[in-house]
Amino acid sequence: MTAMAHEPLTQAEVLLEGFLALDTPEGFRAELVEGEIVVTPPPDGEHEKYISRIVRQVIKLSRIDMDVSGNKGLKLQRRDACPTNRVIPDVTFGPLELDLFGSAGSWMPCDGVAMVLEVTSTKPRADREAKRRCYAGGGIPLYLLVDREAASVTLFSSPEGTDYRAHCTLPFGKPLPLPEPFAFDLDTSDFL
Repeated sequence: MTAMAHEPLTQAEVLLEGFLALDTPEGFRAELVEGEIVVTPPPDGEHEKYISRIVRQVIKLSRIDMDVSGNKGLKLQRRDACPTNRVIPDVTFGPLELDLFGSAGSWMPCDGVAMVLEVTSTKPRADREAKRRCYAGGGIPLYLLVDREAASVTLFSSPEGTDYRAHCTLPFGKPLPLPEPFAFDLDTSDFL
């Protein structure tokens, strides 16, 4: 991504090159979210419990077979922004028949992704706001947010521009309907 010798790099290109050159400590992950480099520590056990409960349900109950990737880097290019956001959802879901993850590199485009999942951790505001805008801007149809602080789950849907037009938030313990291609009610009673 280096510009020709006579063309100076833009600020966005310098930021992206610096981000891609990062050497984060083992277990940590670095993301480029709305022009900011965000480094997060390894998750705690409760964080992983929520992910495990959701992934098991998606694999068992979805209408079609789903492929699942934990911590897969996504390139989310908004049509009106540069640089490309580089975000790592806690979990990325895609139809198994598309084999999205088999040949993907460290960072893959989001074409074919059915849903991403985030569980709030050390920076819940990033999950609630910045990542929501990144996922919507990248055209990801569904964004499932488990908000531990609010004790709720939210499903964002119908991306348009840099946000989702629809969302449904329910407290832990209430079943959350997931639309096609999942087509089941997500049981959150284990989250209490």
